[in-house]
Amino acid sequence: MRIFVLSGQSNMAGRGGVHHRHWDGVVPPECAPDPRILRLSATLQWEEAREPLHADIDATKTCGVGPGMAFAHGVLPRLDAPGPGAEAGLGLVPCAVGGTAIREWARGERLYEQMIVRSRAAAECGEIQAVLWYQGESDAESDHATAVYRENVEKLINNVREDLGMPQLPFIQVALASGNKRNIEKVRSAQFSVNLLNVVTVDAMGLPLNEDHLHLSTGAQVKLGEMLAEAYINKFLEPPC
Repeated sequence: MRIFVLSGQSNMAGRGGVHHRHWDGVVPPECAPDPRILRLSATLQWEEAREPLHADIDATKTCGVGPGMAFAHGVLPRLDAPGPGAEAGLGLVPCAVGGTAIREWARGERLYEQMIVRSRAAAECGEIQAVLWYQGESDAESDHATAVYRENVEKLINNVREDLGMPQLPFIQVALASGNKRNIEKVRSAQFSVNLLNVVTVDAMGLPLNEDHLHLSTGAQVKLGEMLAEAYINKFLEPPC
């Protein structure tokens, strides 16, 4: 099974279709369940993946559609089956929690350690292919957090790679589509400035937002998932020229 870790804050956890703290229950066809796509539950059990993927992870908030299922559907056809007559399988490991700053994802902090535990448990059933990371809106609220964002995200990437024993583990991060107007461009600049091996940045700016002007709409989440899939395929699956 090819495994992908989904982490960050609310736009990775998914707020597509969430209005006034209620999810409308609409699941686009691009996010429909597929028996070949599994998710690791909060109790570390594999089950068929369904929206909302993060319902038992970001459990104190209302989750809706995120980018994970559209990503999985975009990547799955490009994965090699394990043998003749077999079908490729894909595992998603939800770890994102809304409203969290990057300092809460530092080594030793609860969210970081939980992500590592979940990733290690998932790796017992396959190989981790990449971490999908969408976070930074909370840090845009603070001038200090904005100033050190690049340093902190690079430290996060290096720590995850070290703790999982995967020094070249791909990271696909999302550049912010929303956030504090004073600092959002500074955080985006920090995201685009990350200069580490096997780190790709996908730009969410311009994707439609919910009425809260913070969270991506359902359609935007589908588009983002497809963009993340395209980035993974082009950077990490396509043979070199």
